[in-house]
Amino acid sequence: MTRTASAAPATAVTVVGLDAAGAPPHPALAPVLATAGLVVGAARHLAAVPVPAGADTISLGPLAPALRRLAEAVDAGVPAVVLASGDPGLFGIVRRLRASGLPLRVVPAVSSVAAAFARAGLPWDGAAVVTAHGRDPRAAVNACRALPLVAVLTAPGAGAAELGAGLIGWSRRLLVAEHLGTAAERIRAVTPEQAAAETWADPHVLLSLADAVPADAVPANAVPADAAPERGAAGGMRADNQPAAAPAGGWALPEARYAHRDSMITKSEVRALVVARLRPRLGRLIWDVGAGSGSVGIECALLGAAVLAVEQDPEAGATVQANAAAHAVHLRLVTGRAPAALADLPEPDAVFIGGGGVDVLTAVVARRPERVVLTLAALDRVAPAVGLLRAAGYTVEGSQLSAARLADLPGGSIRLAATNPVVVLTGERQ
Repeated sequence: MTRTASAAPATAVTVVGLDAAGAPPHPALAPVLATAGLVVGAARHLAAVPVPAGADTISLGPLAPALRRLAEAVDAGVPAVVLASGDPGLFGIVRRLRASGLPLRVVPAVSSVAAAFARAGLPWDGAAVVTAHGRDPRAAVNACRALPLVAVLTAPGAGAAELGAGLIGWSRRLLVAEHLGTAAERIRAVTPEQAAAETWADPHVLLSLADAVPADAVPANAVPADAAPERGAAGGMRADNQPAAAPAGGWALPEARYAHRDSMITKSEVRALVVARLRPRLGRLIWDVGAGSGSVGIECALLGAAVLAVEQDPEAGATVQANAAAHAVHLRLVTGRAPAALADLPEPDAVFIGGGGVDVLTAVVARRPERVVLTLAALDRVAPAVGLLRAAGYTVEGSQLSAARLADLPGGSIRLAATNPVVVLTGERQ
């Protein structure tokens, strides 16, 4: 039964973190253990501390029985202790205990994430921390694809091997920290390909860095990969200290903010609607097909999404990369002609089609992304595209955008200069 905070008794459950860095337990643990009538924790945690002889213990497996026993202990005024790893408030048991309405006192220790960064000698104030435990690991993979510095709490079947496989093709260096705080501790610097080919001990923490790991960032006890780490930046933090927040400079930026040729760029008014329809955010993968200048994909990356830009023209591809660098975002460029270039790409959450015909749209909907957004200048292409999307099981919305911009005239007068009208279609998978 879920409790409410107002009805909670004064007796609190003490949640104590055991240090992931291998330090002795917090001094607060000894006195609370000495009076505990119930101690809950994983088997390895129970074995690591002096549990009083008269205390009941619950070795964690399914959480429901432990929650029930803890509630009973609180109601009876029996002191209860929950043992956890590292900081139990960081993707830990505190969330579930709070959701059950249990009154808590939390004594944290060094988390596995903090310990991993400390072992590597890296700052992590700009890092995003995500988890692949108990959820679809694609969101964690996409965070690593999108951001320069990410820590991932892994789980069996969603660990360094699986994450590494998802990062092949992205310029990433991975640090894998196994058995932190134990005699078996091992930290390795590997490429995504190397991570995918290994078997890793659980539990472990993965650090994903967009640039090469600095040579002095690998601890003395690390087991080196075949290729020695190169010296370079370890990934930065934004000036506003938000690793994946809305960009401080905004989005739907003027075309002048991007290098482009022959006006081959999605106009800012159209881009505003397109980006809104794509719904980019941390954990999602966006394809930008027919990228041109890369403006749509870059603005999705500014909003935290992982981006694959597909462009057949190598010169335009170089422009995409230059624009991405100018806006300090990371995206992966695939140079090739769609639809053939799409065949081996990882599954997208949403796709923008800025160039290509019916064959490209057919190939995209065959991959079943949640949303497909395309822009069309030619009206005779609208009906076939709508029909194709609907036949594939998508609901379709569409708008024609016609913008007129202020322009100066001689003598200080102002006129409206029309831009070319564009139809924006959005297909949402049913």
